[in-house]
Amino acid sequence: MSSQNPTAAPAPQNNKRGFLLRALAVVVVLAAIAWAVWYFLDGRWYEGTDDAYVSGNVVQITPQIPGTVVTIGADDGDLVKQGDVLVKLDKSNADVALASAKANLAATVRKVRGLYSAVSGAEASVAVQKVAVQKAQADYDRRVALAKTGAISAEELSHVRDALTAAQSALITSEQQLQTNKVLVDDTVVASHPDVQAAAAQLRSAYLDDLRTTIVAPVTGYVAMRSVQLGQRIAPGTPLMAVVPLHQVWIDANFKETQLTHMRIGQTVEITSDVYGGSVKYDGKVESLGIGTGSAFSLLPAQNATGNWIKIVQRIPARVVFTDPAQLDKHPLRIGMSLDVAVNLHDQNGPMLAQQPPTQPAFSTDVYEQQAAKADALISEIIHANMAGGSGK
Repeated sequence: MSSQNPTAAPAPQNNKRGFLLRALAVVVVLAAIAWAVWYFLDGRWYEGTDDAYVSGNVVQITPQIPGTVVTIGADDGDLVKQGDVLVKLDKSNADVALASAKANLAATVRKVRGLYSAVSGAEASVAVQKVAVQKAQADYDRRVALAKTGAISAEELSHVRDALTAAQSALITSEQQLQTNKVLVDDTVVASHPDVQAAAAQLRSAYLDDLRTTIVAPVTGYVAMRSVQLGQRIAPGTPLMAVVPLHQVWIDANFKETQLTHMRIGQTVEITSDVYGGSVKYDGKVESLGIGTGSAFSLLPAQNATGNWIKIVQRIPARVVFTDPAQLDKHPLRIGMSLDVAVNLHDQNGPMLAQQPPTQPAFSTDVYEQQAAKADALISEIIHANMAGGSGK
């Protein structure tokens, strides 16, 4: 009996091992079934990627005129509103040029007023010469009648004829002078006269140059990449800093080309960020699907016509925009942050490519239009001030 006990002991262990293996197989099968059910009911309707990054407009601040920096109004990370002063340049030369342009416009307006006055004087001169011609013609007609009766000599008649000819010549000269003066002002008023327009353009340029010594923020955003320094002599186009409007960011999500089969513009997107984790979710939608792969638009596109070609699945960028700005207020994102995006494919009614051209600008500012409006107001003021006592034209 003692020799049989050692061989009978392993049987319960084998049974236990078999039970565990069968249980594991059941778990695996159930997990596979659960995954299959999830995939066919829900999972296949989503395409996701973690190759996604925050992008946005980086508004470069550059001067439009040369100058020396005397004030820096904002630094990296500062919030600036549209129109806030970022940099000031020394404006001594600009002030002198502006004063000269103002004086030139005022003098030009007065000179043009003189042209209109010259027309009036020429018209009066023509009227006087017409009276002189009529008088000379009447004298000549009387002398001709008297000459026929022998009451006056032929010499006196000749003098009267010469006087008539001189009066007629003077009238022709006055009429030509009147026509010359009219040519200078025809179909114009003082404000639209070419000389005034040229002086106004010079003033507008000088005024804008004077305004541009103060560089303002074209949009509301946060300052980044400040490189300008106090006392620096800068030229037009020199990068000084950038303003990033973080409320107008979007996502560049790079999907594999095999993921684009059912992806359409307008589909909703669920977004999570690495910085906040899965506890914070953003709502978005697909705004556009890329026109080509990143490699196709690179500086040196890949050349696959070689004997060592290996197929690589390409990625297409899709632009995703946020649909709720309040989410960005509560949990702000920065340019370049990593994100996870999942596109809901249930709604496939949208197009794969845009069907209509844009009707509104993608991004704009009216800061510079306001500067031009101020220049026009100054020009009108100077013209009006120098029109007092004029002809009213």
